[in-house]
Amino acid sequence: MLYILSRSVGQSRSAGLASALGLAFGGIALAVATALGLAAAFSAFDWLVPVWRIFGSLYLVWLGVGLIQEAGAESHTLIRAGHVRHRSFFSIIWQGIWVELLNPKTVLFFALFLPPFIDSGANGSVQTQLLILGILVPLTAIPCDLVVAWLGGTLSKFVNHQQKLRETLAWLGGLTLIAIAANLHLGFI
Repeated sequence: MLYILSRSVGQSRSAGLASALGLAFGGIALAVATALGLAAAFSAFDWLVPVWRIFGSLYLVWLGVGLIQEAGAESHTLIRAGHVRHRSFFSIIWQGIWVELLNPKTVLFFALFLPPFIDSGANGSVQTQLLILGILVPLTAIPCDLVVAWLGGTLSKFVNHQQKLRETLAWLGGLTLIAIAANLHLGFI
């Protein structure tokens, strides 16, 4: 949710919406991966968890540093809710997908939390049960994520004529992504 809010406020409502869609698509990909054996892979190769955490953290830091580097230049441009500067809508969706796929907490949720809810004695296959449970996660999250993106983008309208505030918000968005990465790696929360 913080990723979506930082995109929406730091760039535009459109960027927040694209990020929300990217996270949802990433969640669906994780559901499919879980149904195809992701949980078994994490059980068999325990070194995957720390490696995943490191790559996920580094990716968020890279995104955060990018927002901070653009903060000065971006503060001279008015924020437009319908336009994503310097990145296409689809490239932000792809970034959202990668954020979700590289987020160790999300990956571990799918791989380790969902399997205990599967009934191997039921009529349906284990893979089908995992797929249905896994797809329900992003489908239930997307309405809230879209509201956060919309509200964050709406907030940007209030700061359109305040260059210093826009620069500060871009910095805060970048620092938020870096803080999320630090939390993923160091486990503060």
